[in-house]
Amino acid sequence: MVKQIFVNLPIKDLAASQEFFSKLGFTFNEAFTDENAACMMIGENMFAMLLLENFFQTFTKKEIADTTMVTEVLTALSLEDKEAVDEMLAKGIEAGGTEAREPQDHGFMYSRSLEDLDGHIWEFFWMDEKADVKES
Repeated sequence: MVKQIFVNLPIKDLAASQEFFSKLGFTFNEAFTDENAACMMIGENMFAMLLLENFFQTFTKKEIADTTMVTEVLTALSLEDKEAVDEMLAKGIEAGGTEAREPQDHGFMYSRSLEDLDGHIWEFFWMDEKADVKES
């Protein structure tokens, strides 16, 4: 079984990205943070490696996605309730992000999307895990 997950994301400005995500309440593991990368702690055993684009490029032969034109991934993070989802979006917008789409409320699940400074889309959602999704 997988022990940890590290999502690697290319970014343009390390200091600006760290400041942005700090305003959302995320912290960084300094042991894995330097002038090229920052290890953002998302949750227990969940991390996002924010890598300067030129450093990110050393890990792949492919071009880096231009997030102004395409979406390369949607990172979905579960929160404790609908209010927490709204609060996270408000913090993200205040920090300089933009709402990527209208809120989605399906009764058993509520979600909102935030585009960060580099165009990566973060989905914050609440889901009633006891709901019978097949009947919703």
